[in-house]
Amino acid sequence: MEFTFELDNSSSQTKLQQLIHAINEAISNGTLKEGDFLPSVNKLSKSSGLSRDTIFKAYTTLKQRSVIASTPTKGYFVSNESFKVMVLLDDFSAFKEQLYGSFRNSLPENYSVDLLFHHYNPAVFEQLVLNSLGRYSMYVVMNIRNEGMEPVLKKIDPNKLLVLDMGKPGSPDIAYIVQDFEQAFLDCLKEGSHRIANYDEFNLVFPESTPHPKITMEVFKQFCEQQQFRHGLVSTIKNKSIKKGQAYLVIKDDDLVHIIKQCKKKGLLPGEDVGIISYNDSPMKEIVGNGITVISVDFEAMGQQAAHFVESKQKIFETLPSRLIMRGSL
Repeated sequence: MEFTFELDNSSSQTKLQQLIHAINEAISNGTLKEGDFLPSVNKLSKSSGLSRDTIFKAYTTLKQRSVIASTPTKGYFVSNESFKVMVLLDDFSAFKEQLYGSFRNSLPENYSVDLLFHHYNPAVFEQLVLNSLGRYSMYVVMNIRNEGMEPVLKKIDPNKLLVLDMGKPGSPDIAYIVQDFEQAFLDCLKEGSHRIANYDEFNLVFPESTPHPKITMEVFKQFCEQQQFRHGLVSTIKNKSIKKGQAYLVIKDDDLVHIIKQCKKKGLLPGEDVGIISYNDSPMKEIVGNGITVISVDFEAMGQQAAHFVESKQKIFETLPSRLIMRGSL
């Protein structure tokens, strides 16, 4: 099937961006296959109304990206059926590395992936998304907020977008694989209540700067009141004196490290003198001390399912279950 192009005058993209996107799209959906020839510059200019200069620039850009190639006698053709994916994560951490490694290893070799980070900065997030439009066949994006989807994501074709980890998009058109920070979190706390009851006080370490959903604080308070546990909310663990008989639920890994160091300094044993639960599992937490008890989803499974969406183009609407993994720290 010969490639054709129709300009969309209502699009926010330039003519050049539209043409590049259309060719990439034709390759990703199978309209153009490896070895297929594109129309000549003159022919496409006549059929589409685009200038020869615009078409030549588009073809040159795609050649630089190794999407197409050319021969002096036959013209431009698809050099390989590669699929380019943007993965936009919030930040880099041990469990994000696990997720990304699982995602990348589950994709075929002809998929190339650009990994970017927004660090919860709305301006950076918006600019990265806007700059990506028309450059990728699929988009996997970690949202900034748990409460709702960032408006700029609506500029991405919903058939190509997967929202990951935080916040259901609120649209039946957009795929998602997310966590449940409410009922699933409460169920995990209830499962561990018999261990938590061994301590005099249960504290949630929740820094003001953390992007972790604030509903966590409400669920924690609800649980402790139901169980009649003495409890507290700690915003800065470095100002808290770690004492025997305390248990801690920790969101950030650097706060976890601080508690373990303080225990070691004071001769307190995690799991006996002090209880520790950490959010989000990683391989290191399996082996630190006698192991760190965690509340976590399976990030390898999240990566595998995200890869399946990218490869199959079949939409997924999944809330992964959180698990309480009991180890020696509680």
